[in-house]
Amino acid sequence: MRSIGVLTSGGDAPGMNAAVRAVVRSALAEGFKVYGIYDGYNGLIKGDIQELTRTSVSNIINKGGTAIYTARCLEFKNMAGVMKGKETCEKLGIEGLVVIGGDGSFRGAADLSSVGINCVGIPGTIDNDIACTDYTIGYDTAMNTVVDLVDKLRDTCNSHSRCSVVEVMGRRCGDLALNAGIACGATAIIVPELPFDFEKDILAKIIEAKKIGKRRHLIMVAEGIGGSQEIAKKIEDATGIGTRAAILAHIQRGGSPTAKDRIVATRMGDYAVNLLKQGIGNRVVAMKGNDIVDYDIHEALKMKKDIDRKLFELADKVR
Repeated sequence: MRSIGVLTSGGDAPGMNAAVRAVVRSALAEGFKVYGIYDGYNGLIKGDIQELTRTSVSNIINKGGTAIYTARCLEFKNMAGVMKGKETCEKLGIEGLVVIGGDGSFRGAADLSSVGINCVGIPGTIDNDIACTDYTIGYDTAMNTVVDLVDKLRDTCNSHSRCSVVEVMGRRCGDLALNAGIACGATAIIVPELPFDFEKDILAKIIEAKKIGKRRHLIMVAEGIGGSQEIAKKIEDATGIGTRAAILAHIQRGGSPTAKDRIVATRMGDYAVNLLKQGIGNRVVAMKGNDIVDYDIHEALKMKKDIDRKLFELADKVR
C-alpha cells in the first residue's frame, strides 16, 4: 500500500483531530502518502481532497471539532455515490481509507470496502453509543463539559432552592447522562434504555431529598427521553419547587479534548494505519478494557449496547 486517505463523518467529537494527526504521522512514518478528505464522504464524491504532511496536522491535537471538517452525505447511502467515491480513490491512488465517526459512517466504510477500497473505522462520538467498543473518542471531554456546566448550575440552584432538569446528548444511549449524573450527584437519572415512572423515579426522590433538608435538586435526562420542559413543569406543579430545564445541546461537542481523548485517539489512529499496512480492511477499531482491538464492520454494526445496570443501581444508592 502506497497511499491512504482519512476523513471525519457525522457529528464532530473532541479528539477527532488527535486521531487525524495520528493517522497522518503514523502513515508518513510507514512511507505512505496521506490525503485528507474534507467534509466527510461529500469530499470523497466531489474530490475536495488535499495531500497532508506532518506540518498539516501541527497544532491540532489540542483543538476541538475536526480540522478536515465533517458532514452527513445522503448521496453516499446509494451505491452510485459509493462508486463515485471509489472512482475518486482510484484516480488519486488511494488504496485505503480511515473513517472517523459513528455507526452511519461505518456503514459507508463497509460499502466502500465491498467495492475494493480497504476501509478502517475509528469510533468518534460523544454519546459512547457504539456497541463494539467500551469507549468512543470525545466521550470523556463531553462528560467533563457536562460536569463543569452542571457545577455552575448547582451554585444558583442552591442559592434559590431550585430544581434543574438537565438534558444531555444521547438519543439511544444513556451513558453520558448516567456517568455525568453520578459525577454531579443527581437526584434522579433518566435514560432511554430503561422505562421510568414520573411519580416513583423522579417525584418521590425529590420529596425525600427535600424532607432531609436538601435545597437543590438535579434531574439528569438523556436526549432520547426528551420532554425536559414538560418534566420541569410537572415537578414544579407537584412540589412548588422552582424548576428550570437546561438543554445543553451542541455545547457538549465543543472544547479542547481531555488527555484521555487525545491518548485514545492517538492509539486508535496508529492501530488503524497498521491494519491498512497489512492490507486489512472492513474493520472497526475498538477499545476493550485498556486494549485496542478490531472487529469486522458488519459484526460491529450488529452488536447491541445496553446501559450498565450495576452502575445505574449505584447511582440510585448514592444520590
